[in-house]
Amino acid sequence: MSELALIEQIRREFAPARGRHVVLGIGDDCAILRPPAGSDIVVTTDFTLEGRHFLRGIHPAESVGHRALARGLSDLAAMGATPVAAFLSLALPAALVAKPEGRRWVARFFSGLRTLAERVNVPLAGGDTSESPRETAASGGLILADIVLVGATPRGKALRRSGAKLGDVLYVTGQLGGAAAELAGMLERERPVKVGPAKGHPHLFPDPRLGVGRALLERGLAGACIDVSDGLSTDLAHLCRASGVHAEVEQALLPIHPLASELPAEAALHAALHGGEDYELLFSARAGVRVPKSIAGVPVTRIGRVMPKRAGRPLMVLVKPDSRRVPLEPAGWEHFSRMSKS
Repeated sequence: MSELALIEQIRREFAPARGRHVVLGIGDDCAILRPPAGSDIVVTTDFTLEGRHFLRGIHPAESVGHRALARGLSDLAAMGATPVAAFLSLALPAALVAKPEGRRWVARFFSGLRTLAERVNVPLAGGDTSESPRETAASGGLILADIVLVGATPRGKALRRSGAKLGDVLYVTGQLGGAAAELAGMLERERPVKVGPAKGHPHLFPDPRLGVGRALLERGLAGACIDVSDGLSTDLAHLCRASGVHAEVEQALLPIHPLASELPAEAALHAALHGGEDYELLFSARAGVRVPKSIAGVPVTRIGRVMPKRAGRPLMVLVKPDSRRVPLEPAGWEHFSRMSKS
């Protein structure tokens, strides 16, 4: 498969990206976007790296494509943004595309990405393709996908991490720990998973909370917002530091995913607090604001509150079921953390 053949395959997979906001899509040196009047543009980019974010021998190709797009969509959701366009840069090993089964993998990758893109109405407006360096792996190279997503929010209204205030209540959407629990089971079995996009697979096919994010912005419900991608503890720490506040979380209130609930109690709690890749939204709201128990069809749960920042007080505290308060350390995912600790 040549680069031109790959680009032609992408053209066939994705309908021409034209519409209200994409004037010119795939096929020229640049895409041309026309954002909605009175809007700010928000941009996010996410790597999906073989061996870091997925394992070719375990993850279905459809899941890899879905998750590559879902990660960026979750960032847009945290800002309350509406997707405008997506851009994909894809590096593939020559050894992969030289074989029929490898080309089938690529087609299935695009199928997973396209299915989610069509569901959330975001066009693929361009990108780039390349051959992976051969020296990256004994197998001949690794797969790398980089997604850039462009979104729009009403001017000056985007949700941010920095808006939490003393006395705010903390909420989270959906359930926590399911992605970590599903991944742990996959790694334990060490064999390919054969499932298609469906609910009940929080790691393989996460559901970006775009509708919730837009509702939080439009209704003025959220003071601060962040997506739970690296783990609740780590992402809450980001929110606290950006807002200059501390926080406490009530363990008994955490909405633990059924897959995590099947684990021993300590493992279930660890998955909910630190597991990551849940792609739920964590947000704060003023104490007097009535937050519905469900927004855009997604359950919303109160899990804690924002506390004043004081010297000597931990950044975050976990309130145990017996009312003991223990420091909650950010222990979710952090790139280079193993390197820095070695």
